[in-house]
Formats: sequence, structure tokens, C-alpha cells
Amino acid sequence: MNTAFKTSLKKGDQVVVIAGKDKGKRGRILQIVTDQHGALVEKVNMIKRHTRATKEKAASIVEREAPIHISNLMYLDVATGKGTRIGKKILADGRKVRVACKSGETIDR
Repeated sequence: MNTAFKTSLKKGDQVVVIAGKDKGKRGRILQIVTDQHGALVEKVNMIKRHTRATKEKAASIVEREAPIHISNLMYLDVATGKGTRIGKKILADGRKVRVACKSGETIDR
């Protein structure tokens, strides 16, 4: 079953978590994980992974981000400081840009 995955959020966007254990936290998207319909967000949904000892390094516990579902994220509007939906707009020069729905400001420059 090959379903298409579409999202308006991109790597590097500032987002706010709107649901789940990390609700209210803000961060930057590090990576979009398409097969899980999620994203890795900086300092959000942190998990601990135990690494095995090798000849080069000792065993340790590494804390890193786990994917959070894209539906639990909302773009952080810099003008209002709150989460907003993202719309699309075609400019006069023919470029298609993303627009913050609350403030009306363009996201893509």
C-alpha cells in the first residue's frame, strides 16, 4: 500500500506541539520522516537508547529525539507567537509560496 504523504511543514521550520506529552513545547524541525508520517523536532519527544560497548567506546545511554506525528505539530507564526495553519499563495511573479493564515505573512522568501 503506497500512500502519498503530503505536508506543508519543511525541515528548518519552527513548530509548536499541539497534542501529546510534549504539548506546548516549541522547536525546529530537524528531519521529516515520511514513512512514519512524522518529524524529528529539536528537544521534543526525547527518548533514551542504550548503546552496546565496542572496542572503541564504552556502553552508554544516549538521549535523542524520536519522531512525532505531523498532525501533532503546528507552524509557529513569528508575528503572533502562536501556532497557525499554512496556506498557499501565488505571487505576481508566478512563485508559489506558503502563507501563515493568522497573520497573512509569507513563510517562504
